[in-house]
Amino acid sequence: MDEDLRDRVKEAAETAALTNAVKHGSEAQVGAIMGPLMGEHPDFREYGDEIPGVIAPVIERVNGMDADERRERLAELAPEVLEELESEDEDDEKPLPDLPNVDDYEQVRMRLAPNPNGPWHLGSARMPAVIGTYEEMYDGWMLCRFDDTDPETKRPDLDAYDEILDAIDYLGFEPDEVIKASDRVETYYEYASELIEKGGAYTCSCPQADFSDMKNDGEACPHREKDVEQIHAEFEAMIDGDYESGEMVLRVKTDIEHKNPALRDWVAFRMIDTPHPREEASDYRCWPMLDFQSGLDDHLTEITHIIRGIDLQDSAKRQQFLYDYFDWEYPEVLHWGHVQIDAYDVPMSTSTIIEKIEAGELTGWDDPRAPTIASLRRRGIRGEAIVEAMTGLGTSTTNVDLAMSAIYANNRELIDDDADRAFLVRDAEETGGIVECQVVGGPDAGEPHVHPDHEDRGRRSISVGDAVVVEGNDLPPHGDRVWLKGFGCVRHTRDALEYTGDDLDVVTEGDVDVIHWAPADGPGVRLRTMDGDVSGIAEPGVTDYEADDVVQFERVGFARIDAVGESGDEDVLAYYAHP
Repeated sequence: MDEDLRDRVKEAAETAALTNAVKHGSEAQVGAIMGPLMGEHPDFREYGDEIPGVIAPVIERVNGMDADERRERLAELAPEVLEELESEDEDDEKPLPDLPNVDDYEQVRMRLAPNPNGPWHLGSARMPAVIGTYEEMYDGWMLCRFDDTDPETKRPDLDAYDEILDAIDYLGFEPDEVIKASDRVETYYEYASELIEKGGAYTCSCPQADFSDMKNDGEACPHREKDVEQIHAEFEAMIDGDYESGEMVLRVKTDIEHKNPALRDWVAFRMIDTPHPREEASDYRCWPMLDFQSGLDDHLTEITHIIRGIDLQDSAKRQQFLYDYFDWEYPEVLHWGHVQIDAYDVPMSTSTIIEKIEAGELTGWDDPRAPTIASLRRRGIRGEAIVEAMTGLGTSTTNVDLAMSAIYANNRELIDDDADRAFLVRDAEETGGIVECQVVGGPDAGEPHVHPDHEDRGRRSISVGDAVVVEGNDLPPHGDRVWLKGFGCVRHTRDALEYTGDDLDVVTEGDVDVIHWAPADGPGVRLRTMDGDVSGIAEPGVTDYEADDVVQFERVGFARIDAVGESGDEDVLAYYAHP
């Protein structure tokens, strides 16, 4: 290898070593450098036996630099590489990919568009999680618009409006403005009249089946060529409620021969006989379809970016016809796939959940078995944990699976430090039930830590009393020992647990298992779980907690205290969160 080539190898190796060290924040290794070096410089390959010896001192010198020195040197040798690495660092810090064309707008303006036909199931959390996060990323503006213009098929639930706003708040976001589409019907009428004037809409009384046949054949409806005055008059009659449901519609005039039949002369307004449940909107009978209402509102509220499901791709195409008539610019649109969530037997469907509640199969929207935001909230899962899991899915157009374990892991990080520890002995088939035993000898009370990682928070004092209870599967055979956590080592002798005085070495050496326990006269607890209710006996200190406090029942899992000392068979009601 001549001197010129040797210098080139050293320089390339230094750049590669610096890149590797800066990217990973650790020392570079010869083995990790050789691959990229040979890949980028094919002419080095014939000297493969010599190169490790040439680059080893270079790598050693790079490893002797601190982080700032490495960045400075890489900026000298390959500024474009450092710029790329720093850009990757910025991308890694972003919870979501960049929105398209944000520089074309003075402000990023986005909207949540819930249908208030019931409280939100868990899949609904994706909308505020992602859109709210984007609003924060760009210091933008966020609207919550209730798309409630279908008082029949997706009939609004009057309680759902506030329940949805409460869910948004729980997830950590606050809309800049809240509007209800059912308050804006007169505005939709005004723009529909203007659209008629522009020749962009016509009234149609064709039976639905007949129009469908014509549409699929690419044939124009005979009402398409009505004069504007007649269309206006018939639309006014629709507004006045002179037609019955299904008797007359207003259609947007598109391309009757469009290759996609779903876009041909779509319905903008239809008649609905069922009054809207909101008193303020109960007199209307002529209601806009979602594509007209939503498309119009997106423009009037100056929305710049829309995120909607992949199944709504045709909506943007339909609305584009509307925007073309008014000479408006359509917002940027991202489509995402559906979210599938494991761990639930109940489907994520508002109508299905309502049916199960009405049938008594669920106690309500906050039943632990229900895949709803209200359920997770009552179980003590923080909104932030859900948001982090949802944003982690990104905005892919493919369907994505979300494991509840991801939400649980996020929540565990948020609550673990604050959650005191406590003992709960469960009376369940899978635990072997509750077994009561006298304790012979030993201290009068056990004193486990309030939190094992925070000794400054002290210890709990749990009186042994006349007897203790343990879970049947934890009780060792006669003659064997077990360690009652916070109390000490005991031997199972007949129906008693005899204190042995062994030190902790028997545990650390693996000879003795550690189990939880409680006084036999401890408070009763009902723990509501996704698999049904479990009763048990806890240590006395559990009754000192208040509603919304979260504890970790050791060897069981985290739980939110729901009620203490209220009427019922148990002293404490708690909701199981996760392991």
